[in-house]
Amino acid sequence: MKTTETSPAPAAEPLPHEVKAGRSGAGPGEGGWRGRGRVLNAFSHGVLVLWAFMVVMPLLWAVMTSFKDDDAIFSSPWSLPDRLHFENWSRAWSQAHMSDYFLNTVLVVAGSLAGTLLLGSMAAYVLARFDFPGNRFLYFLFIGGMSFPIMLALVPLFFVLNNIQLLNTLHGLILVYIAYSLPFTVFFLTAFFRTLPTSVAEAALIDGASHTRTFFQVMLPMAKPGLISVGIFNFLGQWNQYMLPTVLNTEPEHKVLSQGLVQLAVSQGYKGDWSGLFAGLVMAMLPVLAAYAVFQRQVVAGLTAGALK
Repeated sequence: MKTTETSPAPAAEPLPHEVKAGRSGAGPGEGGWRGRGRVLNAFSHGVLVLWAFMVVMPLLWAVMTSFKDDDAIFSSPWSLPDRLHFENWSRAWSQAHMSDYFLNTVLVVAGSLAGTLLLGSMAAYVLARFDFPGNRFLYFLFIGGMSFPIMLALVPLFFVLNNIQLLNTLHGLILVYIAYSLPFTVFFLTAFFRTLPTSVAEAALIDGASHTRTFFQVMLPMAKPGLISVGIFNFLGQWNQYMLPTVLNTEPEHKVLSQGLVQLAVSQGYKGDWSGLFAGLVMAMLPVLAAYAVFQRQVVAGLTAGALK
């Protein structure tokens, strides 16, 4: 048996510009792009540092001012306190009834946040996973609710709650908060549920799980980053809400924290309790900062999940 040997094909000669690039170690214009990238990186970091300074400094100034007396606040607003006046905090907590307002706010926000996440996740899951007549109409109806100004709904809400005997009640305020927060929650979670793999839900249905069990035991745990992200946004909006409780909740024993801060600011007519006001302001601010500090990783993961999948 006769075999023939084939000589290897001659290697292709490099083109002149390839030889030049290989000798120089860099492509044409690469040094210029690297320089522009460094300038852009330095500029973006400078903007972020400036933005962080603009956000953090007012917070630190408010905390520092909460430990001063009224005279020091006006005479030397930028200096450190001569001593820590903890009586400002105790006075705002007890005499200004901030403890009652704080408890009312916790009850209202906890109830409304739980209802918003439950109802919003159920509606978003159905809109994202099931095709039925009117699906797109319902989805765009929720999106339209995001653009509806709350100012236009204050008077109808007042008469509706008054007719059903829920005016000046905490549970009535919880229902209004849920309705106010549902459009954004459904919009956010619908996009998030669409990024989740359908194979897991199909496997659960094949194993005999119902749609309800598949949602609560399979899909809802997978949507935890999205739930935490939208929960933080709703928590911020509901915790700092002022207009709705001012119109719909005028009873002193049912006032929330934002109303208490306004009452504390005008408690003495033209001479307000400024040190107590700053102490109450920091009290209202601490839960928000604590919530974001605890769930910051989940918030970032929920916001970037749709882009990574």
